[in-house]
Amino acid sequence: MTNARAAVLLTEDSQPQLVDVEVRAPVTDEVLVRVDAVGICHTDVSVAARWPARKLPMVFGHEGVGTVVEAGPSARVEPGRQVVLTFASCGRCPSCAAARPAYCDHSTTLNLRGDRADDSSALRLGGIPVRGGFFGQSSFATHLLAGPSNTVALDDPLDPALAAPLACSVQTGVGTILNAVAAGPDDTVVVFGAGGVGLSAVMGARIAGCRAVVAVDPNPERRTVATELGATAVLDPTEGDVTSHLVDLTGGGPTVAVDTTALPAVIATALGALRTCGTLALVGLGALTAELPVGLIMAKGLRIRGVVEGDSDPHVFIPRLAELTRRGELPLEKLVTRFDFEHFGDAWAAAVAGTAIKPVLTMPR
Repeated sequence: MTNARAAVLLTEDSQPQLVDVEVRAPVTDEVLVRVDAVGICHTDVSVAARWPARKLPMVFGHEGVGTVVEAGPSARVEPGRQVVLTFASCGRCPSCAAARPAYCDHSTTLNLRGDRADDSSALRLGGIPVRGGFFGQSSFATHLLAGPSNTVALDDPLDPALAAPLACSVQTGVGTILNAVAAGPDDTVVVFGAGGVGLSAVMGARIAGCRAVVAVDPNPERRTVATELGATAVLDPTEGDVTSHLVDLTGGGPTVAVDTTALPAVIATALGALRTCGTLALVGLGALTAELPVGLIMAKGLRIRGVVEGDSDPHVFIPRLAELTRRGELPLEKLVTRFDFEHFGDAWAAAVAGTAIKPVLTMPR
């Protein structure tokens, strides 16, 4: 057993609390990782808010970065390697076999249900099993166990606080543009919501060379950051007719709209603004249903597609994102606000309130 510190959700309607835990040794193809940094994502906050009491205690966190300190007998990554910890996949289903692990048939079980609260659990608190397999990692901890599907080794070291968002938010936003819709110089892109995912989509559109990139967000500070990251225009959705403004800003309407808000009204606006044969990429998690203007979709030949984790194969895409970061193409320091791990409550509050675009916890050494 390895002694560790973790942010554990102990009771319903609360926030995770820092406590001392134990991490069991890695078996088979698992690795024990000393966490150096971890981002807080909207998914952590939203899932924790509705996590059932019967599945407590639980550790969240799914944007971990760290160093392998111990490896199971059949692990693929040796001790000493820096790793980015991302979503888990089974590696065997048809989607995984087709290099689409983000759509793994077992994704919900592997990523959103934690793990069993029995002796197989990664963590123990005072002898009691703690669920420690959120996204195959539960990285709100100083140490964790992960498997081969969600452990991505980097050949060259990267600042852990900048590497952490690559695991989910940056992978999702940039991947939506480069992978899912394969945008290019002929495209005009509108991104609704300038959070971590939305601003990553803005950067992806700039990297793709799109001729217009518009960020829509009511927060003036985030609109400023969007401009710094490559948006050719920004728009406050509370001022005037958003659709007509977008048609003007993009010279006839966007060819691609990315929704990160999951708000039905915003989705409707995005569809109304698209030009003929345009594509709406749904990225945000929130409302599970929304009314669709079927007549408009058919008349204009619009396409709607859901995007999970940027359609990426993380073992291919995360190293690419890391290289883009090293080259300055992804200036993630404009998104990241660093918090000491012992100030977890402050970082969590910043994530809930949206006062930090991407709170990242750094571990003491």
